[in-house]
Amino acid sequence: MSACSANRRRILSLWLPRLPIDRIRRVFSAIGGELAKDEPSIVVAKENNALVIYALDEAAGRFGLHIGQPLANARAICPELKVFDADVAADAKTLEDIADWCDRFTPLVALDPPHGLFLDITGCAHLFGGEANLLQALVRTLARQGFAVSAAIASTSICARTLTRQASGTIVADGAEAEAINRFPVSALGADDAITTGLRRAGLKTIGAVALRSSHEITARFGARFSTLLAHALGQGDAPISPRKPLPDYIVEKRFAEPIATDTMIAMTLSRLADTLVTSMEKQGKGARRLEASFFRTDGVVRAIMVETGRPVTRSAVIDRLFRERLDALADPLDPGFGFDMVRLSASRTETVVQEQRDLDAHVHDNDELTALIDRIAARIGGKRVVVHLPQDTHIPECAVLAVPAQHHLAAAAQAEWPSRVESEPPLRPLRLFDRPEPIKVPFATVPDGAPHQFTWRRALHAVVRVEGPERIAMEWWRQDGKQLTRDYFRVEDAEGLRFWIFRDGLYDSELVDEEGRSVPANWYVHGLFA
Repeated sequence: MSACSANRRRILSLWLPRLPIDRIRRVFSAIGGELAKDEPSIVVAKENNALVIYALDEAAGRFGLHIGQPLANARAICPELKVFDADVAADAKTLEDIADWCDRFTPLVALDPPHGLFLDITGCAHLFGGEANLLQALVRTLARQGFAVSAAIASTSICARTLTRQASGTIVADGAEAEAINRFPVSALGADDAITTGLRRAGLKTIGAVALRSSHEITARFGARFSTLLAHALGQGDAPISPRKPLPDYIVEKRFAEPIATDTMIAMTLSRLADTLVTSMEKQGKGARRLEASFFRTDGVVRAIMVETGRPVTRSAVIDRLFRERLDALADPLDPGFGFDMVRLSASRTETVVQEQRDLDAHVHDNDELTALIDRIAARIGGKRVVVHLPQDTHIPECAVLAVPAQHHLAAAAQAEWPSRVESEPPLRPLRLFDRPEPIKVPFATVPDGAPHQFTWRRALHAVVRVEGPERIAMEWWRQDGKQLTRDYFRVEDAEGLRFWIFRDGLYDSELVDEEGRSVPANWYVHGLFA
């Protein structure tokens, strides 16, 4: 084998031809019921205003039913047919769950809709005893979970996909793709029906017959897209698959011959994996910013838990503590079921660690403690709930402050410059600013730009005794398309000593007019409280 071919990828294609009906069987089994295997069952979907077969089980197939057949015809052939409605979203969720489980074999798993997956097993098959053992283990386990499975391995995804439809279990050596699929019908390539029909009419019924034609002839007749598809199926180049998740920077995992289920064993496993992960990162001067622990159950269920940090983590004790906090705070506790047979810890985001002189700098230690506290709180309640505020360059009150996750913006918040308050002067902005201004009722106010004499807010009447203003704030017309009105803000105090920040929305005689130019009443709002 040449050096070039030795570096070729190896792709395992997985196809679940009866995924919709298998999913329904699993649902019945979960609630204590069961569909008899000898009772024909189908899933139907609407197509061109008619119900047609979307999926069927083996018993229905024995009656000669097929996908795409109208339901009325199917009932005429098999009156005792059990019929279920298609649920594409539920099928997609099941496929995603299977893809999560397949992560145990390789982190490079891609979807092949509607009912297939691609696994890039390049360089990892030896961990499972070779490609044949890996394929058998995958098919056997999914079959135990109640799925009909077809799988094949080749050096190109299109060739592997073709084999899953025609010769399940086939493992094609690199360079032997053309020979492996020559005898199959052209429909096995998965091309459009119009192209498949055109090939048959031209007398090209097998892939081998099409391959004998020159590439420019095929391209001229059936298009470059089909020509490329054929070339990839024959092993002449291949398009890369698109993995569902980006490849983590570092991965460590532990497999168990006997599944683990106790909290103590789970915690010990995570602690040991954290030690191994930190050692691997330390060799390259890296620290983790985002970590994910994945727990693979024996029944195929996978649970993933993620934590993030404000600064690169280089100590296993910190990783261990963060995951303990996260596990303790889970609203949906980690359910081991019959046990976890594999636990994986990965660092999906890392950064180069900059060495600092930390012994004599108290400020550095204070920052470290604050960062650690934020990380622990975020692990418990979520990173988006722990925020810092950053000033924004705008005069619009509700947009002047931006709340951002503290883990990612702590340094920016420490260096932010806020408007300074004038000594011996009352604050210009309220201590409490509402997310949305609340409407108030104003019976009358001094026109054109005066404050109200009284107003009603939250069904309470407030008599105004002191007023400061107005402070006129025009909206950002270049962003709002002129839809926002100019505001006149007032700092007012009522007879009880409560101080409010209120505004009139719009200017008399210019903005507060109807289509005929007549004046309309102003709307008033309270935007904040000073005390």
